[in-house]
Amino acid sequence: MVIVHDWLTKFAGAEKVLEEIYDLYKSPIYTMFCDKQSIHNTKLEDADIETSFLQKIPNIKKSYKNFFPFYPLAVNGFDTKDYKVIISSSHAVAKGIKKNKDQLHICYCHTPFRYVWDLYKDYKKELPEFKKMPFALTVKYMRHWDVENSKNVDYFIASSNFVAERIKRIYQTDSTVIYPPVDTEKFELDTQKEDYYIFIGRLANTYKKPNIVIESFNAMGKKLIVIGDGEDRKSLQNKAKGNIEFLGWQNQAVINKYLKRARALIFPSLDDFGIVCVEAQACGTPVIAFNEGGALETVIDKKTGIFFKEQTASSLTEAIEGFEQIENSFDPYDIRKNAERFSKKRFKREFKAFVTKKTIDFFGKNE
Repeated sequence: MVIVHDWLTKFAGAEKVLEEIYDLYKSPIYTMFCDKQSIHNTKLEDADIETSFLQKIPNIKKSYKNFFPFYPLAVNGFDTKDYKVIISSSHAVAKGIKKNKDQLHICYCHTPFRYVWDLYKDYKKELPEFKKMPFALTVKYMRHWDVENSKNVDYFIASSNFVAERIKRIYQTDSTVIYPPVDTEKFELDTQKEDYYIFIGRLANTYKKPNIVIESFNAMGKKLIVIGDGEDRKSLQNKAKGNIEFLGWQNQAVINKYLKRARALIFPSLDDFGIVCVEAQACGTPVIAFNEGGALETVIDKKTGIFFKEQTASSLTEAIEGFEQIENSFDPYDIRKNAERFSKKRFKREFKAFVTKKTIDFFGKNE
């Protein structure tokens, strides 16, 4: 068996899934490029990792988006012919790994490639004018490549029903939903909340929408803790008022400390699943989330959190004000119980059962 993952430059949601897949199968990992520091002190640290020619590019961790047109060439350059089973963990191009008719390919699809599909217009809008035409031409090619090479997948697993619908729409195929693993046991329930809200995630306005959170809290003057880093951090900090504190990326212990005592987690993005939503609930902390995407599958309205209808500061502000009116009705123990539906043990059990069954179906019971 071999595992294929797009790239390893940070340890976020997709990498947490990869870590548990690796823990099940301890197989070699093929990835286009890898920053070893990003997997330090994780189960992936000692994995046998094979990278592509992109690894040789200086500072690839920060400049990888500039090499977007070369992703298909990089992933197609991997030689996996000696492996009977391929498991890809894909949010971009890993699903396009080449295979022959005698190999089984199971893809855990976190999402179809965002740059190319659902967020294409948003990313294009952020580019300088001279880059827009080359980007559009590259995306046209990538869409064709992505659809054609998705046919290399024998079975798709989707990270949520939201993603399953996109897989059906884009790749014209069905998938089985297995929710990502959340290490709920690492998060401590705390019934004593303090007077602040929290945002955790990449500081990228196009996707994660921290800008609307900053705008909302600037207007309200309420205390906000921001944990995360990204390309828009500097501009966000320049706009933020004194009631907003930026902590940058933090280790799990620091995240847990702030998450368990927050009045609520603010989750403004249209996300495929949203592991941090479940992590917050594991602490007994409610979630104030945008009313689309994976959050609809992890947050129970008016029981473990509430939703806002538009990705705007005014809509978020209205939701926060509504939350505070019913804040005392939220039971931290009920919130925690909901989070436990998404545990790592559940993921491993479901994922292993799926792979075992499909391997038997594909190769026959005597293989």
